[in-house]
Amino acid sequence: MQVSTLVLTGGPVRTTTRQYPAFMIFCVPVTSDGQVDPRWGRAQRIAVAQVTNGTIDEWQEVEVSWDRLHDEGTPAQHHARVARFLLQNHVEGVVVNHVGEGMVRMLSTMKLPLFLDASGDARAAVLAVSA
Repeated sequence: MQVSTLVLTGGPVRTTTRQYPAFMIFCVPVTSDGQVDPRWGRAQRIAVAQVTNGTIDEWQEVEVSWDRLHDEGTPAQHHARVARFLLQNHVEGVVVNHVGEGMVRMLSTMKLPLFLDASGDARAAVLAVSA
């Protein structure tokens, strides 16, 4: 499947198109009513979605408490916490409204596609980037 990924480079926003496999694991910050939480690094809950050929096969919401944990320790410690979550859940793409420059660098280092400007229904946002 092909999707466009927005990549922040410190300069202008650049769009790239890449070929993605038919099966991917995405994560998205979610609110209690299933909407995209605009706060990635301060999200309370994250959904991990397994998508096959444009269909969500599995949707698991995890209480991460990053809203509370964000200011406990250094930014590097928080980024490490987020990276551990992504690795433990085998995440292959991150669907968000926006993230800060430090998080962009971390996700880029992990070679994870970052899908920006997500809003509304979280499941629909994941499906939109996987279509």
